[in-house]
Amino acid sequence: MAEIRGVLTAMVTPFDADGAIDLDAARRLARRLIDDGSHGLVVSGTTGESPTLSDDEKVRLLDAVLDEVGDRATVIAGTGSNDTAHTVGLTRKARDVGAHAVLVVTPYYNKPNEAGLRGHFAAASEAAGETPIVLYNIPSRCVINLPPDLLAELARIDNVVAVKQANDDELGPIEGLDVLAGNDEIFLRCLELGGTGGILVASHLVGPQMREVYDAATSGELDRAREIESGLHGVYEALTVTSNPTPVKAGLEMVGVIGGRLRLPMVEADEQQRAEVRATLERQGLLATSAG
Repeated sequence: MAEIRGVLTAMVTPFDADGAIDLDAARRLARRLIDDGSHGLVVSGTTGESPTLSDDEKVRLLDAVLDEVGDRATVIAGTGSNDTAHTVGLTRKARDVGAHAVLVVTPYYNKPNEAGLRGHFAAASEAAGETPIVLYNIPSRCVINLPPDLLAELARIDNVVAVKQANDDELGPIEGLDVLAGNDEIFLRCLELGGTGGILVASHLVGPQMREVYDAATSGELDRAREIESGLHGVYEALTVTSNPTPVKAGLEMVGVIGGRLRLPMVEADEQQRAEVRATLERQGLLATSAG
C-alpha cells in the first residue's frame, strides 16, 4: 500500500494557449515538485481545476504523472463528485490506470444526510478495490461537514485510510485514520497533533522549506520546524488573495515554471493580486527583481 504521508502537493493543471491540458508541462511540473521535496502529488483536485476537466482529461493527466514520477512518489487521483455513480466510475478508471490512492470529496450542493454519506463512501470503496481512499472534508466548499465521530465511523469502511481535513476547527486525531492537513497554515499544527502530513498548495513555490518543516517535526525538532514555518506565513497569505488556484498559478508563471492560464469560471490574477504575489515572492527570495 502506498505511503500517504509528508508533503503532498495538490498539483495545478497546466493549460496551453488553446486551453487544452499541456501534458508536457504537467510532466515537467510533477518532476520539479518531487525534486523540490514533495513526497507525492494529488492530481485533478480542486487546485487542479477538477470541476472543468473531463474524465478523459483526468485519466490522461493521471497516466502522464504516474509515468513521470510514479516510481518515486505517491500519486493520488481526485475522483470525487456529488454524483455517486460518477464517483464510482472515475474511481474505477483511476484504479485501473494505477493511481496509488484516490481522494474522494464530500458530496457538495445536494447535501446528503449521514446515511447518504455512508452509502456514497462505501460505493467509492467498492469501486476502488485495494486502492486506498483519502476522504476530503472541506465544509467551506461543500456546505456539509464530516464531524470527527462520523469520520471515525467511515474509517471502518475497507480501504478508507486517511482524511484531508480542511476544517481547521476540528483538526485533531481521528481513530482509524491518518490525518492530513487540508490547508497550508495548519500543516505544522497537524504534525504536532500526530497527523501524517498535508495536501498542500504553497509547496509549489516553497517545497524545499515545507519538506524541511516536515523532516524537522517528525524528527522531534519542533523548535526548528516552527522557526522554518514562521518564515512561510507570508507565502500562505499571498496564495489566498483570491480563489485558489489563481494566486499559485500566477506565482508559478512569475518564477517561470508554467503559464498562468485557467479555465472559466476561474480567471487569471488581476494587477493588484499579481502585485501581492510578486512582492511575497521577492521577499522570499524567489524573484530577483520586480519583473513578471
